Amino acid sequence: MGVVKYYLCGGIHMFGKRLRQIRMKNGFTQQRTADLLGITLRSYQKYEQGERSPSLDCLVKIADIFNVSLDYLLCRDAFIQSHAKSSDE
Repeated sequence: MGVVKYYLCGGIHMFGKRLRQIRMKNGFTQQRTADLLGITLRSYQKYEQGERSPSLDCLVKIADIFNVSLDYLLCRDAFIQSHAKSSDE
């Protein structure tokens, strides 16, 4: 099992929703995003639909394009925040 699939297991649909949200927030079309990633439109659509997970390289490109962290893309931001709070106590 690849690194990305490990982190997305059970959460791939959440990843797809998060990806769609940040794409739309930034005013990008699916086609523009696919072009920037160097993949086909259909491949990108499968990411948003939760039918396919991106490679680690592609995940990093997505984070760079939208200026977000990998933790945010992988829906781990709440996990990170909860651990930061517990270490502050």
